[in-house]
Amino acid sequence: MQIPLPEYTKLIDSGELHIKFEPSLDIVMIVVIHSTKLGPTLGGCRMVEYPDLDSAILDAVRLARGMSFKAAMCQMALGGGKSVIIKSSKIQDTSNREKVFEIFGRFVEDLGGRYITAVDSGTTITDMEIAAKHTKYVSSRAASGNPAPFTAHGVRRAIQAAVKFKLGRDDIQGIHVAIQGVGHVGYNLAKELHKLGAKLTVNDINHESVQRCVDEFNATPVSAEEIITQRCDVYAPCALGGAINDDTVKTLDCDIVCGAANNQLLELHHGEMLHQRDILYTPDYVINAGGLIHCGTPFVGLSDAQRHEKIEQIYGNTMAIFERADKEQKPTAIVADLIAKERLGL
Repeated sequence: MQIPLPEYTKLIDSGELHIKFEPSLDIVMIVVIHSTKLGPTLGGCRMVEYPDLDSAILDAVRLARGMSFKAAMCQMALGGGKSVIIKSSKIQDTSNREKVFEIFGRFVEDLGGRYITAVDSGTTITDMEIAAKHTKYVSSRAASGNPAPFTAHGVRRAIQAAVKFKLGRDDIQGIHVAIQGVGHVGYNLAKELHKLGAKLTVNDINHESVQRCVDEFNATPVSAEEIITQRCDVYAPCALGGAINDDTVKTLDCDIVCGAANNQLLELHHGEMLHQRDILYTPDYVINAGGLIHCGTPFVGLSDAQRHEKIEQIYGNTMAIFERADKEQKPTAIVADLIAKERLGL
C-alpha cells in the first residue's frame, strides 16, 4: 500500500521536520532544517495564522529551502532553516506570549545548534530576547539591530543591477518603482530609492505605513489591485509570498520584478511565464540575502566590513544570473535554482 504524501515532502529534500505542541496554550511550533551542508541553519521564526497544519508545514519547508539557497548563493557558511508558530488567540495576552517564546527557546536549544532562529513576520526582537534566555542560538537581538535596512540595501543593489541589464541605465533617477508592502524592509527600500531619485508608487494593508511613504518620499498611494497592474519600470513585492501567481502574472505591466518578499513565485512555472512575457525576474532568495548576512555575521565570524562587502556583492550575484540566463536562454528562476543546487550538492 502506497501512502499519499503531503505536498511539502517534495521540497524538504533530505532535511528534518520537528513539531512541538503545547496544549495549555493551544500552540503548534514547527522547525524545518533543510540543509546543514554549508553550516548550521539560520532562518526567522514566523508567527501567523494558517488554515491547517499542512499549510503551516508547507510554508516552513518552502521558506527553509529558500534560506538554504539564499546562503548558498551569497556563499555564507550557513544552511537553511525556518520556524513557524501557528498563531493562536490565546497568545494575545502578554504573559502567554512570553510563555510561548520561553517554550520556543527551549525547543530551539534541544536541536543542539543545528538551527539558529531570528525575527520574521509576526515576531519581534522582544520575542527573541525572551527565547534567548533559554537558548544561545538566537540572532536578531536588540544588540545586533534590525536586519531590515540590510535586506533593503541588498534589494536596492539588485534593482540597480536589473535596471542596468534590462534598461541599460547606470542610474535610477526617474525610474518608476511600485512597492507592494512598505513595512520594515519595504519602507527602508523606499527610503534608499528615493535618495537616488526614483519615482515611487506604494501599497500596504497598513494605511499609516503608506502615509509615511507619502509624507517622506512623495510616494503615490494606490489600492492593492492597482499596485499589481501599475505601469512601472520595477514591480517590487515586499510583503508575503505568492505575489506572482496565475492571476497576477498576466496583469503585470512592468519590465522588472525585483522585491524583498520570500517565495514571490507561487509556483516555479510562474518564473517561466514571466520569462515568456519578457519581464526580468530577480530571484528573491538571491537579492534579499542582506538580512541573512547581517544575522549570520556573528555566527560565521565576519567583520562589519566583510558584512558590507557581502551585501554589496548582491549586485554582482544578480548580474551573473542575468547573464547566464541570457546565454542559456532560460528563465532566471531556473538558473538561480541550478546554481544553488550545484553548491548544495542536490
